[in-house]
Amino acid sequence: MSNPKIKQTLRILFILASIGSLYFVPWPLVKAWIRPLPDSVQEQLEEGVEQGFDGMIVYVDQGGKSPEFYAAGWHDREKKIPAYPEALFKIASITKLYVAVSVAKLVKDGRLSLDKTVAEYFPELAGRIENSDRITLRMMVQHRSGIPNFVDHPDYWTNPPKNKEETLAYGLDLPADFEPGESYGYSNTNYMLISDLIDKTVGYPHQQFIREEILIPLGLKNTYTSLSEVDMDEVMSGYYVGVDQDFKTEDTGLMLATAEDVGIFLRALNDGSVFKEGEQEIYSEIYVYEHTGLLPGYQSIAEYHKDIDTVIIQFNNTTNFDGYDWNLAEIIYNRVVKIVRKDRKE
Repeated sequence: MSNPKIKQTLRILFILASIGSLYFVPWPLVKAWIRPLPDSVQEQLEEGVEQGFDGMIVYVDQGGKSPEFYAAGWHDREKKIPAYPEALFKIASITKLYVAVSVAKLVKDGRLSLDKTVAEYFPELAGRIENSDRITLRMMVQHRSGIPNFVDHPDYWTNPPKNKEETLAYGLDLPADFEPGESYGYSNTNYMLISDLIDKTVGYPHQQFIREEILIPLGLKNTYTSLSEVDMDEVMSGYYVGVDQDFKTEDTGLMLATAEDVGIFLRALNDGSVFKEGEQEIYSEIYVYEHTGLLPGYQSIAEYHKDIDTVIIQFNNTTNFDGYDWNLAEIIYNRVVKIVRKDRKE
């Protein structure tokens, strides 16, 4: 085949491949992304409900202004209770921010060392965690330990753990994901171990430490460390696509809070008022200043936007772990930020 014919054939194949790839484009997400920006945050949330979320809550705290509260859809779709901004929500991995702050406080107080190893802190687990003699507390906080994430265990979803011990077991006795400090791998096992370490260090549950050292000083009366502490009617229902179940009664051991309480905490984290002298310098070395959360039925985004001095918290109570709902939520969140920025300029 001559060179011109080869080029023509390759050109045709490229065009056909490009056309074929359009079949796999998630057009609903593209549509959500490119559609005209609505005039208000409230309208954006209502669009989100139209696009498949059962309920949404957004909290906006612009520096120097009164906070703004938004909600759309259902708080409880079975009972036909509309979503409202003051509802309690399972904040999932946003909990890690509170745990990391606790670590910074204990390190500053000399009660923990970022350079001590898993083997030193948990000698009973040394033989069950590869490289335990080289994995430091600093690496665990930063997700650079290589300890496998228990949710990635093949049996985690088919045979869910019944308690904390079974949950931790799914992260033990496995090959390391990578050499300590050599890469990044988000792992819930890290923070389960860190929470246990705080328990051992202070001599009482880390939840109590968080309450005494973070929640009470900040006046956060609508943040809870356990599902047993709350009025279940105040907890926003959580739904997983295709599953006829309300996940709000599932006790994950993680925190619950209103969007406002998360927002107040996030501002205090970013402006440093959650810390005592010397603690923020430690925190800045080990963890981040924003976070997301994901559980069956619950998805959350908590970010501070320095350029406009604004905290924006978003909750939605419909999830699907195939990535579609996560991406849709991020698209909506980014559009909310754009609306806030636009309004601020006007």
